Amino acid sequence: MKKFFPVYVRVPLIFFIAFGLMEFFVDSGDRPAFVKYPMISVFLFVFLFVLIAIEITLSAVNRVMNQLMTPEEKAKKEYEDSLSFSESTWYKNLMQKLTKTSPIEKESELLMDHDYDGIKELDNNLPPWWVYLFYICIIFGVIYVVRYDVLGADDQEMELKKEMAQAKIDVEEYLKTAPDLMDEKTVVLLTDGADLAAGKEIFTTNCIACHRADAGGQIGPNLTDNRWILGGGIKNLFHTITNGGRDGKGMIAWKGTLKPKEIQKVASYILSLQGSNPKDPKEPEGEIWVDDSAPKAETAAVKPTDTTQVKK
Repeated sequence: MKKFFPVYVRVPLIFFIAFGLMEFFVDSGDRPAFVKYPMISVFLFVFLFVLIAIEITLSAVNRVMNQLMTPEEKAKKEYEDSLSFSESTWYKNLMQKLTKTSPIEKESELLMDHDYDGIKELDNNLPPWWVYLFYICIIFGVIYVVRYDVLGADDQEMELKKEMAQAKIDVEEYLKTAPDLMDEKTVVLLTDGADLAAGKEIFTTNCIACHRADAGGQIGPNLTDNRWILGGGIKNLFHTITNGGRDGKGMIAWKGTLKPKEIQKVASYILSLQGSNPKDPKEPEGEIWVDDSAPKAETAAVKPTDTTQVKK
């Protein structure tokens, strides 16, 4: 066996098998186990040292044994070493245990009585590996029927449905706490002072050139009245800031410059300026926007007025 796996193959193979088992069974997170746990590195080093020491010892023992052999024993050993893999003694013994084949000299003892057109049948035993596999299949079948048909355990289809349902719940929970994955469907209005202060800073840095510092409108529309070109409310405003205004004449898309959380803050700040009545505001543009999701009692109590109506 040693000639098929020489020492320069045997030692690295055994070492890397031990190394792989350590990495598989030791939970080290995103770092290799031998890096996170120095004791594993020490163990692997000692293990490699022991392997090399064993090989050196065995080699010395073999040299001594060869010197003590008689010429006949040396000749026999050289003959066995010259045999191929399939001709080696241990391989033949292994195949005999797995197949239990009878030597060709004993075929006459295995012949069955019936003869058809000169064709005769041998009464060979089934190979043990086949018999054991057959028994294993029977045991597996019984366990399977009891588990899934009698006890009603989840089959693969049911497991998939449950995993998909749980994955959907996990994704929804993750989106609630992942601001960088926010969109106009999940955005909510912020009212906290710190968030509005951050939104004001973003507005001052990026928006006053078109909307003025008081949001009264300049190149861009007035953001303090109740009229909106592309719809009001946090969801519409978030969408407009993210994707830009009207093609060719509207605001640029800010999704490449601002993060979703920053857009949420600046949009919330803009909505907090509603009704602030800045000095010399720009003429109203767009249509009066009413939140359809608001309770009807509230929408009925506040009737929008047409600010462009001519007074008499």
